[in-house]
This record gives sequence, C-alpha cells and structure tokens, in this order.
Amino acid sequence: MPEAMPETMPETAPAPATLEIAQLGNPVLRQVAEPVQQIQDDAIQALIDQLLALLISSNGVGIAAPQVAASYRLLIVASRPNARYPNAPLMSPTVMINPQIVGHSSATVKDWEGCLSVPGIRGLIPRYQQIEVEYSDRSGQLIRQQLSGFVARIFQHELDHLDGLVFLDRLESLQEIITDQEYLSRVVNA
Repeated sequence: MPEAMPETMPETAPAPATLEIAQLGNPVLRQVAEPVQQIQDDAIQALIDQLLALLISSNGVGIAAPQVAASYRLLIVASRPNARYPNAPLMSPTVMINPQIVGHSSATVKDWEGCLSVPGIRGLIPRYQQIEVEYSDRSGQLIRQQLSGFVARIFQHELDHLDGLVFLDRLESLQEIITDQEYLSRVVNA
C-alpha cells in the first residue's frame, strides 16, 4: 500500500520535472500558500533547487513557490543586475521559508515592478522602504534581518504571492502601468 502524504503537505507538490511559471489567471496565484512543515523534506529541498535554477534562467530577482504551482510559503530573493533589472544591486540568492514581516518603516516608496507571472507589463507600486523580516533558511535556522530599498521591494512582492496577490493588486491607478518595452526605453535608458 503506498504511503499517504502527510496532511501538512498540499497536493500541489511539484513533480521532479522542469518547473514552469504559472501565468496570471492560474488559480494557484490567488491562493494563500500553506506553511512549510518539514523543511528538510526531500520534496521541499528539491523544490528549492528547482526554484533557484528557474530564477537564474528566467532573469528574475525573486520567485515564490506559488509561481510554479507549489502552494508553499517559500520564496527566494536574489537581486542581481540582469536584462530585466539592469540597476539591481548584487546579492547572493536567499531562500526564505515561512517568511513574515515583523516590522516596517512608515515611509513608502513607489517604484516600477514586473513579474514573471505577469509578463510584458510593469506597474508603479508603493512598498515600505525598510522592513524587518523573519524566516527560516533551508537548513531550518530562524533568521531575522533588516531589508531596505530594492531588496525590501523584492521581498514584499514575493510575500504577496504567498498571500494570493500579484503586484497589479497594489496599483493605485491604472495610469501607472507600462509595457516592458516602454519601461526599458523610458525609465532604464532615459
């Protein structure tokens, strides 16, 4: 008799095959993700490795498990300059499991955001300038740290994915949407 999956593991666990990014309209992007109960589980560790590879191949600066139809509270922040974000600061990819914001500045800043799950457009989105976050790393160690600027923005964007939100939900005006092409010519190369 096959072993039953624990109740704490959603049925959306990814297969070991190559992952694809869920696009806007996929119901998984609107679900609240489940906490990771067993960080050292082989399926969770494999998902982390697959997310890291996908993040690099897609020129992203962050990714959340729901973006690959895996409804877990797991995200990766990996700011680095690339074709999509040429002015991004460089940092090592940071795996964050069961992340949360435990404090934030009162100041917010609006800046352009895009998303691998919403290709081709960007929006001018307000986010906290500084945040204090808590999460477990892939070995299970609890980490608390301060994030600011672009890295804080990435974290907040990815955390929204864990709560069933996309950046478009944070728009203050439909006038604050731009295509990637216009963004690169008018904002980045201005």
